[in-house]
Amino acid sequence: MKVFVTGATGFIGSATVKELQAGGHKVLGLARSEESAQKLRESGVEVYYGDLSQPETLTEAVEMADAVVHLGFIHDFSKFKEMCILDGQVIETIGAALKGTQKPFIITSGIGIIQKHGIVTENDHPEGDAIPRILTELAADKVAATGVQVAVVRLPPVVHDLGDKIGFIPSLIGIAKAKGFSAYIENGDNLWPAVHRQDAAKLFRLAVEKHSGSGTRYHGVAEQGIEFRKIAEMIGSKLGLPTQSIAAADVAEHFTWFTHFAKFNIQASSTVTQEKLDWHPNQIDLLSELEGNVYFPTE
Repeated sequence: MKVFVTGATGFIGSATVKELQAGGHKVLGLARSEESAQKLRESGVEVYYGDLSQPETLTEAVEMADAVVHLGFIHDFSKFKEMCILDGQVIETIGAALKGTQKPFIITSGIGIIQKHGIVTENDHPEGDAIPRILTELAADKVAATGVQVAVVRLPPVVHDLGDKIGFIPSLIGIAKAKGFSAYIENGDNLWPAVHRQDAAKLFRLAVEKHSGSGTRYHGVAEQGIEFRKIAEMIGSKLGLPTQSIAAADVAEHFTWFTHFAKFNIQASSTVTQEKLDWHPNQIDLLSELEGNVYFPTE
């Protein structure tokens, strides 16, 4: 198949491109700049010029492809809600171009949008509108209602691997360096699910190849939930900094913009996904990755 990939030069997107190519697929990658276009060419990817901020520019690429994987998102946290609204518009525009076809449309979401006590499963759906990223899945459902073959891949808070520059782990490392210690909240028993980037990329390929049934949710989860305290302790150890608990009242002062994410307490299952797609994550776990040099390169 020829697969149109948005976010093709990104951390997860670039790994997904390689996985699709290894599976015998051709990739049409979205590029906004000449720099991105050159990266795609060097990876053997056909370039399509367009811009997520102008969803109408994507229509021709959708028509050229046999499937669409939407991994792109504009990470402007100063305008986060606006970017989530825009993502919904992108999804609806792509969906309109796919209407009347059976082409798979794989959309990226986050497990963190599900507010639930207990284990989050693929059968859970977001409620309310307190979290702006919910707009992505609402748009997916709207498109699915038109008969388009939509599937949503929910990723956990941590997708880890070499090359992770702006994810949750680099953010925690940066905060620890700036504050002089690695922190966790209260007793640090809140949980973060995780997946290795290569396992996530394999899931996107399988979703393209095996997906059936519009509106399906898949979970890219390898580890159901890792104690935040253990992550903080590993970061402190690797940086040679103390690790300590902070009171709930001090969380906003310490973590600032990262406070919402630091408070995440999520357990998530991928049992249904593994059964449906025969997806079995087998890469290194997060704490073992942190113990090595991927996030703490030796000079």
